[in-house]
Amino acid sequence: MTKVLIIGASGSIGRVVARELLQQTTAQLVLASRHPRRIPVTDPAREAAIRLDVTDDQALTATLVGVDFVFAALSGQLDRYAQHLVVAMDHAQVKRLAFITTMGIYQEIPAWLGESPDPYHNGILRPYRKAADLIEASDLDYTIIRPGWFDNGDPRYELTRKGEPFGGHDVSRAAIADLVARMVNDPDFGRRESLGINRPQAH
Repeated sequence: MTKVLIIGASGSIGRVVARELLQQTTAQLVLASRHPRRIPVTDPAREAAIRLDVTDDQALTATLVGVDFVFAALSGQLDRYAQHLVVAMDHAQVKRLAFITTMGIYQEIPAWLGESPDPYHNGILRPYRKAADLIEASDLDYTIIRPGWFDNGDPRYELTRKGEPFGGHDVSRAAIADLVARMVNDPDFGRRESLGINRPQAH
């Protein structure tokens, strides 16, 4: 049976992803957060909530033992967290990773949608781009997920690949969760790709 580690499980995306994985997969879920009391556990037979600081290499490596798929939805020092995760996954010999960044890290925002600043010189985008660079340079079977602004609206979505212009401003958390469930059920889907995800938008 597939074992999925969700890092950032107490956050708004992590919670929706956990719910969707319970519905769409048969995976066992390890729900990790620095604040595990905030994690809703709805199926104790398939879910376990744990406290985890992703910068604690020993704890992270131990948590990864037996894990098949890692989903990370973090905020803050994304590049620092990505570095710890890449090293720990190598030590634990876990290969499959889906990691949330944001739209705009490749200056892929088309003019009709808005500005597309240089990510290395933009204080908001810089840690997201550096995290993606670290992961893409690794030997992991990664998927970088680049969502638009999340909401709880229309769950329809479209995907764009690296090098393609981004398709829309917003995306539902449910859409992101559906994408992760697709990858858990088919680990080759999106492997070693960077996928933009947005709600289809006319322009």
